[in-house]
Amino acid sequence: MIENIYIEEQVANHPRTLEILARFPDAMQIRCERYGEIFNRKAQSFRLQKKKPALILAKKYKGFVLPTPETYGIGAKENYYFSHMLNCLYDCRYCFLQGMYQSAHYVLFVNYEDFANEIEDKINQIQGKVHFFSGYDCDSLALEPVTKFLDYFLPVFRKNPDALLEIRTKSTQIRTLLNTEPFDNCVLAWSFTPAEIANALEHKTPSVNRRIDAITKLQEKGWRIGLRFDPLIYSSEYKTQYQKLFAETLSKCTPELLHSVSLGSFRLPKAFFKSLQKMYPREKLFASPLEEENGMFSYKTKIRSEMLGFCSKEILKYIPEEIFYPCQDIL
Repeated sequence: MIENIYIEEQVANHPRTLEILARFPDAMQIRCERYGEIFNRKAQSFRLQKKKPALILAKKYKGFVLPTPETYGIGAKENYYFSHMLNCLYDCRYCFLQGMYQSAHYVLFVNYEDFANEIEDKINQIQGKVHFFSGYDCDSLALEPVTKFLDYFLPVFRKNPDALLEIRTKSTQIRTLLNTEPFDNCVLAWSFTPAEIANALEHKTPSVNRRIDAITKLQEKGWRIGLRFDPLIYSSEYKTQYQKLFAETLSKCTPELLHSVSLGSFRLPKAFFKSLQKMYPREKLFASPLEEENGMFSYKTKIRSEMLGFCSKEILKYIPEEIFYPCQDIL
């Protein structure tokens, strides 16, 4: 899967680096000073690199824990995210990462210890309810067999019960979770769009049915689950498509283990939207009824309001309102 691995000199002898290199004995190893030499080069082709991305093993020096956007949350006043990786194994046409980064290579920051120290510092500073989100700049679990993200970070949160960890994913890499005792302050959150939309736009991702199957297995073990219907994608058949999706997913969730359900409309910063539109000139998604408002591209206000209203009403047929978090987009 990975043919080329770039390695920063600073992490060449890090135990996590050595473990990953042992997993790919046939990969070409290339040393570099800083990952930006490869990742931030000009005139790169994201689409070309996406066919065979390289892995870059790097060290992060600052910004381990960052505040989430204002509308991002599932019930706490204090919300932060952390990204052990940049970029994603999957290839979703609507993903903002393709507009934000020039490179499709995967960057893995191997100094997990520094992330954990800053997470615990933040927990101690706040001394109250705080939520941390993983999966903002990557899919949390898609490369789990390589990254061993869960092995390291689950124990960090298990010993800090006032801090909730949301692990957001579309992946079915759940073996570690099935072999781990669940704990209350960890939520495994799956993103969904209707099967017709997923098949058209979410390339390389597990099917909707496979994601539901993963959720079912984890509920049997006692893990808490979140459902993320974000972004909402418009089509002339969206009502029928989303009704079916909500029935398929929400009816399979054990009420006492369903932590939260969130909903958000499609939106992209103008610069990211223009990059994706240039990258995929024939993609129907970017020719749909979109408009720019305050530097963001989203569906026209009427469509956005209708979709959010319809989907909210349908979701609340299955769940209590107190665990529902529709995103109030600031546009």
